Formats: sequence, C-alpha cells, structure tokens
Amino acid sequence: MVNEKLKSEDKIQQECVMWFRNTYGLNHHNPKLLMFSVPNSGQNAKEQLKKKAVGLLPGVSDTIIVIPNKTIYCEFKDDKGIQSPAQKIFESDVVALGHEYWVIRSLDLFRININNIL
Repeated sequence: MVNEKLKSEDKIQQECVMWFRNTYGLNHHNPKLLMFSVPNSGQNAKEQLKKKAVGLLPGVSDTIIVIPNKTIYCEFKDDKGIQSPAQKIFESDVVALGHEYWVIRSLDLFRININNIL
C-alpha cells in the first residue's frame, strides 16, 4: 500500500468518494447518503467566465456530503497542502451558517470523521 503522505489530493478524494459511496451511497442503503464533487476550476479563461456566469463561487469545497439533517463541506489536501484565501472565506461562511467543513488529508481521517457523525 502506498504511504498516505505521498498521495495526491485527487487520489485521496477518489478513495474517500469511493469508500463513502460503497459504504453509504448505494441504492439499497436506507437512507442513501450523498457525496458529490464540485468542479470549481476551468481549463481556460473562457470556461472560467462561463462557470462564473452560472454561479461558480471561488473557494467552494471539493465535495459536498449530504446526510440526514446535515451538510458537510469537504476539502481534500495532501500532507503539504494549505487552503487558499478563498477556501478559508468559504469555510468561515458555511461554518457561520451552521454547517461542518472538513479539511481531509487521508482516507483514514475521512472514515473516522464520517463514523463519528453517523
């Protein structure tokens, strides 16, 4: 197994989404919980302008998790990753509205956080 500290943010996110969906998000789960990504970056300036026109918000978390009566915003970072200023503002805004915001650096940390709230 690859050392967790050497994994990219994308790889950590992929592992967490796969684990969550297989554990809580299949059609036979009752309730079926939701986790989805927020594609918040564009390939070029034209694409970014189009996304902004339809509601793109800088700093939005990588994923959103919806469980009964709760929404969690989840940002994935590798061992050295830090939040951008826009991400810190978004975190502050959603926490002020009563939601949870997590910065996740490993599948193990993600599992612990999910298991603690369910």
